Amino acid sequence: MAAMNPPAPPAQAAAPGDLQAEDRTDRPVGGTSQDPAPAAASAPTGTPARQGRGPRRPGIWRGAVLALAGVYFLGPLLASFVFTVHVPGQGITFEAYSELLSADGFTESLLLSLGLAAATIALSLLLAVPALVAVRIGSPRLRPVVEVMCMLPLVVPPIALVTGISTVLRWGPEHLSRTPLYQTFIAVQNEKFPVVLVLAYTVLALPFVYRSLDAGMRAVDVPTLVEAARSCGASWPYVVLRVLLPNLRASLAGAAFLTLALVLGEFTIASLLGFQPFAVWIVSISGAQARMSVAVSILSLLITWLLLIALSRAGTTPSTAATAPATTSRKES
Repeated sequence: MAAMNPPAPPAQAAAPGDLQAEDRTDRPVGGTSQDPAPAAASAPTGTPARQGRGPRRPGIWRGAVLALAGVYFLGPLLASFVFTVHVPGQGITFEAYSELLSADGFTESLLLSLGLAAATIALSLLLAVPALVAVRIGSPRLRPVVEVMCMLPLVVPPIALVTGISTVLRWGPEHLSRTPLYQTFIAVQNEKFPVVLVLAYTVLALPFVYRSLDAGMRAVDVPTLVEAARSCGASWPYVVLRVLLPNLRASLAGAAFLTLALVLGEFTIASLLGFQPFAVWIVSISGAQARMSVAVSILSLLITWLLLIALSRAGTTPSTAATAPATTSRKES
């Protein structure tokens, strides 16, 4: 039988110095191994220039879009202003603006519209804020029901709404003349301050008020704030007025913003019910004094913009001032 070969001796572990020497021996001199760092270093010179170019500057397109938007919005206003100050055969005159303040019904209709707007804002917020807080805290399952109810005015056209209101106003005095409610029907139709318009405008403004407040409450942890305030012994009025409303300041300003614009520009309901707020007064004088009506329209736009800017600043300025001490305290800590 052939002699059996002796078993091979076990391989000894290589010393660390030997491994480092072997690694240096196997690595190519030119740095072309699979190591990512040398590979990145040996990349072509065109690649870094391509990466360092950066995104394209959208300055040209942004300027073009802003220019088109400016022409679209400011062009009609400029044309309307030229129509009010330029009279063929007379040249430039500002009679339409000088006679505006002394026009019959201008001050009364403007003050009536501003009063209706203030009452509508107060009533809509008084209805929407407690309802949304109660739904958010107590019964979140009712949120879809409340949302559908608040969105219904978008489905019902104003002409259908005013038809129903006028029918009820005619039916009430006829059937309730011997009851105390007869005086109520007469009071809500007072021409100096028609409460029926406030009720109708509140219904029309509910979708916008709901969307604004719902977005604000989604951004704030209302249950945690309420539980923290209640655990400290705060009453429910204190929780709503001093805890929730300051955190919803921007949403409240947005709701007031939209309601004000709605009331100042609403024409259908007020006209069909026989009242004369600012929008109806502008249309009533347009047939006899065209230039003055256009001048009033321009002035109403300016007044609306100023009021909306004031509301937006009222909703943002205090909140930034309130966050300033917190930022300072973080920096000091």
